[in-house]
Amino acid sequence: MSRNPLLETHQLPPFDEIRPEHVIPAMDSLLADNRAAIEKLTAQAQHSTPTWESVAAPLETLNDRLSKAWAPVSHLNGTMNSPEWREAYQACLSKLSDYSTWVSQHEGLFHAWQALKEGPAWAELDQAQRRTVENTLRDFHLAGVDLPQAQKARYGEIKARLSELSNQYSNNVLDATQAWYKQVDDETELAGLPQSALDNLKANAQAKELEGYRITLNFPSFYPVICYADNRELRREVYTAFITRASDQGPDAGHFDNAPLMEEILALRTELAELLGFASYADYSLTTKMAESPRQVLDFLEDLARRAVPQAQEEFSELADYAKRELGITQLQPWDVAYASEKLREARHVISEEQLRPYFPAPKVMDGLFQVVERLYGVRFKEDSEAPRYHDDVRYYQITENGEVIAGFYLDLYAREGKRGGAWMADCRVRRQSSEGLQLPVAFLTCNFTPPVGDRPALFTHDEVTTLFHEFGHGLHHMLTQQQIADISGINGVAWDAVELPSQFMENFCWEREGLDLLASHVDTGEPLPPELLERLQAAKNFQSAMGMVRQLEFSLFDLRLHHELKAPTATQIQALLDEIRAAVSVVPKTDFNRFQNSFGHIFAGGYAAGYYSYKWAEVLSADAWSAFEEAGIFDPETGLRFRREILEPGGLRDAADLFRAFRGRDPSVEPLLRHCGIRAA
Repeated sequence: MSRNPLLETHQLPPFDEIRPEHVIPAMDSLLADNRAAIEKLTAQAQHSTPTWESVAAPLETLNDRLSKAWAPVSHLNGTMNSPEWREAYQACLSKLSDYSTWVSQHEGLFHAWQALKEGPAWAELDQAQRRTVENTLRDFHLAGVDLPQAQKARYGEIKARLSELSNQYSNNVLDATQAWYKQVDDETELAGLPQSALDNLKANAQAKELEGYRITLNFPSFYPVICYADNRELRREVYTAFITRASDQGPDAGHFDNAPLMEEILALRTELAELLGFASYADYSLTTKMAESPRQVLDFLEDLARRAVPQAQEEFSELADYAKRELGITQLQPWDVAYASEKLREARHVISEEQLRPYFPAPKVMDGLFQVVERLYGVRFKEDSEAPRYHDDVRYYQITENGEVIAGFYLDLYAREGKRGGAWMADCRVRRQSSEGLQLPVAFLTCNFTPPVGDRPALFTHDEVTTLFHEFGHGLHHMLTQQQIADISGINGVAWDAVELPSQFMENFCWEREGLDLLASHVDTGEPLPPELLERLQAAKNFQSAMGMVRQLEFSLFDLRLHHELKAPTATQIQALLDEIRAAVSVVPKTDFNRFQNSFGHIFAGGYAAGYYSYKWAEVLSADAWSAFEEAGIFDPETGLRFRREILEPGGLRDAADLFRAFRGRDPSVEPLLRHCGIRAA
């Protein structure tokens, strides 16, 4: 192969040139170069006094070059998955894991960093450099640099295997999601579905050159059926297929079963933690988070449960009464809950997601999002249509301030085949100062919304709009940073249980008149959201909010207790723990075939292991931060500037608790969260 775009220097990834066959040669070349450079650097460090310029700066350059090659590969594997991309990606996981372990256990490198901290150069370092050195030394210990050789080797084996298992888990969920579909020829079977959902299901069928309608387990297809289909048997069938994905149950039982993977993942995590001297994987995981111990997290979650469960029981009891009285459903089943809830919400608040959809055409929503950010932080947005893209749906934007470009991002909004479900933000480029100048941050922003059909723009649900704002909050954290060292730039070095603060904070603008006036106008008439619809939307905001809260508490408690109490659980023991937690906090009916855990990618294939509680923990911070805007005015420029300066710009420079105190002037309080969620037992 003559040239390899992954080995060249580009401001943005050359997506029009990158192919799966470039991946393995590029990674092999970069990893070999990095290893040689590190050996040379550590040899020199033994014969001189280490300085920032001789140790930290060259290492950052090596890391950055590797990360700039891997980021687009990882992103394409998640958004344009194919057998070729999957094979190339998978082939490099163990290589990257081996390299990462080799670096983090390299005694020569560790001694160079230690000498930097203990030597004369320390006095010359600024706050950002000192923070980076301290974090790096902590991470050396967490990677087992102090272990005897045999245990170091075992650590490396565990990390490599965990990397493979997480990827396989993720692939199984994607394959299980895409394997199942239901062909419907008779539209009467789909009675109750709104036109937008029917159009989407018809487009699904046409894409496969089929007649009629095609229901899949992708969220924009699955959700409207569960929510609106009057056909109870259809809801049951689709729900069953969805909740049994990648398991031993349901229509594809045993085909993509994640149970053996979960068992091995949990056993290896426990072994890893014990190798490093921790009592459990939860103890190990919390060393880099705001929370101090598993007990503190459990107390926090159990306190919220104590306040929310009684109200959630009331809400469910109301729903069951309504379903019996108005819908003729005497015994609510899991596939009835979303359907009955939507009917009750419409009856009580005279509002539905479908009623709101015409007010949220994609172009207006994007324009409104940009205006919200412009008013808060004084930055501007412009599309760059020349930037290379990996799919026709993708757009690339620049963020400018005082006429200068300060950041950029790719926006990939719509669900499609070969794209991992959910919504996420990932780094493409990190802000850092290099010998060539300042490298600007670039983000990948990915969602799975209902795509446009025909020549009309996509129409979002209000829920999709809040998801977009949430992910954009993560993006702003990455893009508005002022840090110039990669390890603490943007979300790097930020405690995981504080990382959701900027994202959850942004959601608030989707509920306020001043925010909605910028992003809502009717697709046909251009009229703003009518006052009565807004009132109903706000009144419905906390509809079943306690039920929503206990659902999140169920996931958080399951995750933390799984990683704290069970050492090497079997699939049966994992199920038993989940059943026990559900008995304590869940209020919705359960079925024996529910295998939610088999597709719980956040904890088995994402970064949330023993950290799912972060959503609720950070919600306390974001609700309290938002109350500062409620006091001053939601677009108060001074408060916006302070939020940018104290929360977004510092990145990982200081502890999250210190940043929060700098913004709010005090420690966080749980009361604003309870108030915002309408939990009465405050």
